Amino acid sequence: MAVSTPASLFASFPLSALIGRLAPPAPVRTFLRSTLNTLRPPRAIRHRAKIRHRQDSLLARGAAAPHQRASLVCEPRPGPVPTIVLGGFVPDGPEAVYLLRGLLLRSGSLYCFNYPRGGFSTELLFAQLDDLVDELALLGGRRPVVFAISFGAGLLVEWLRRARAAGRRPAVRGLVMISPVAGIADLYAPGEARPSTLLGRALKPYLDPRAAIDPELIEKSRAIFRKMFEAGAQNKEVPGAILSRKELRDLRPAVLATIQEIDFRGACERVQSLCQLRALSVEQDAGLGPLAEAPTLILYAEKEGSVLNVRSPTRFALETMIRTWFPQGECRQVSNPQGSPVQHASLIFHCFSFRPHLAQFYRRLRIGKVPCAA
Repeated sequence: MAVSTPASLFASFPLSALIGRLAPPAPVRTFLRSTLNTLRPPRAIRHRAKIRHRQDSLLARGAAAPHQRASLVCEPRPGPVPTIVLGGFVPDGPEAVYLLRGLLLRSGSLYCFNYPRGGFSTELLFAQLDDLVDELALLGGRRPVVFAISFGAGLLVEWLRRARAAGRRPAVRGLVMISPVAGIADLYAPGEARPSTLLGRALKPYLDPRAAIDPELIEKSRAIFRKMFEAGAQNKEVPGAILSRKELRDLRPAVLATIQEIDFRGACERVQSLCQLRALSVEQDAGLGPLAEAPTLILYAEKEGSVLNVRSPTRFALETMIRTWFPQGECRQVSNPQGSPVQHASLIFHCFSFRPHLAQFYRRLRIGKVPCAA
């Protein structure tokens, strides 16, 4: 696998990896985290936007509808580097980074987009994201990291594409993408009769013009997403090692509720949004030029096969030409040599495998070892 490694950005990773090996074992870290969460439980509050002219203009023109507006929650903290989370199809942002919350909050406030259950609009989400980035940078003087997961990372790529086409440079401090899905071609190959991936099989019926999208199909999709989550929750490594019993009792109902509450229209509009995205391509995008000058970290799991097509064009493009689009970027593979293989965007059940990469990236941003985007 060809992976680009800019030495100026992550030259000290071997030392960081060594420190990670010397850190307390997972059960001890889980105990410390769960104890801290008990003493200081998460208190995410609804964020009331101070800048909202883009989203309000879009709604006033009728280019999007109120039911398509994402909700935004915030856990405020002092710090120079706030984080904005764009989740995947499921779960919501707060659940996706549930076990990484403490790490992210060390650098600043945490903002999570929760996609609406009954609709979705790419244009409205981008307007909300533009407004929030401007609010943090212009009013707070803090350029955020946009932390995007799976489908959310595909949205981030498209947001950057549109900004570049408009001649804008979003005021971001850094970018993180976890297992990017930037188009249907990343999930299954065109013309493939039966997708080889679970997610491809869940979404393909929505793309067949002859198919009837009915409640039964929605329930089949829910069953696949539940299966993907439960496979991790039932992993023998989870109890006592990754999640405390209380954390699992809190997290599992929240994730399953999100899956259950996405209705017919919400599911269709999310899939339509994914269909509108275009996977990055070495052939088509080689001359695109930089999408972002900000430091960028892209992480793929060692076992992406349940979601990503083995010939995912976005993954191939990023692993071979990352510095074409992200001059300060690096693409890594996350592995778990002492346990079950890391799965697609498995920030919950393999959080300790992702954590060293993310901790180093944020530490370098905080101490200013990497320059910010101009």
